[in-house]
Amino acid sequence: MWKNLHNLMEFKFSICMGINLLVVGLILMLFPVWIVATVDSWIGDQEKEIVNPYANDSEEIAQGATYFRLDCAFCHGIGAQGGGRGPNLTLGRWEHGGTDAALFRTIERGVPGTEMPPSVHTNKRIWRLISFLRSVGAASQAPVTGDRESGKNIFLTKGNCSRCHMINGKGGRLGPDLSSIGTSRSAASLADSIRDPVKEIPKGYKTITVVTVDGKRITGVRKNEDTFSIQLMSPNEKLYLFFKRDLKEIIYQSNSLMPSYGPEMLLQEELEDLLSYLDALRGK
Repeated sequence: MWKNLHNLMEFKFSICMGINLLVVGLILMLFPVWIVATVDSWIGDQEKEIVNPYANDSEEIAQGATYFRLDCAFCHGIGAQGGGRGPNLTLGRWEHGGTDAALFRTIERGVPGTEMPPSVHTNKRIWRLISFLRSVGAASQAPVTGDRESGKNIFLTKGNCSRCHMINGKGGRLGPDLSSIGTSRSAASLADSIRDPVKEIPKGYKTITVVTVDGKRITGVRKNEDTFSIQLMSPNEKLYLFFKRDLKEIIYQSNSLMPSYGPEMLLQEELEDLLSYLDALRGK
């Protein structure tokens, strides 16, 4: 009997120890999460209190516009309405935060994993840049009219856009992914690209033709290139990698593989419907 009682007490002790270890483990696992959430909340509260000291100052805005033209327009366009490399900054749709503090942080630190580098500007210059961006904000954008559902139907059928463009994982890979195009391009900029694709071809989608030593010609979009090799994707989405020493000629073309959707292919009303659909694409 005493042996059975002893075994029972050991069993109960083991259960208690197991429960205690489980509780301690959960605390140790959740404590860092609580710390991060608390710090993020504190940082968020601090950022809400930071405001631009040069807001709404016309002279500072003019200075910011000068800095923008010199250092930012190459990627984001002269009027900040987006370029082949950088998003439209006049829409008021800030992917990395829209407060003054968040904009300051994005400009100062850059965006890792993208072509947006850290800034070399002083704090004063960054604030002036933000003043300029606020001055060309969403109020300057004409409202997008058109029927969104009709635009989606045009994208999938008449325009056959999904053959080359992907949205949320569905569609082709030959052209740029449009899943969040509404956050980076204005309707006017998109209209230009649809009507005249050659006007501004995004980086990574320029057309090239390679000629092999046996005379075979392959045309596609240039994906990568270095001193010794070149990679392209053909219209049927086949990837080719060539060593330049094995090629007879590389032809860098000024045209786009995307067709031009002039009024004869896409009526103005249909274009407005398509723009309404594209403008609403803000990612998942």
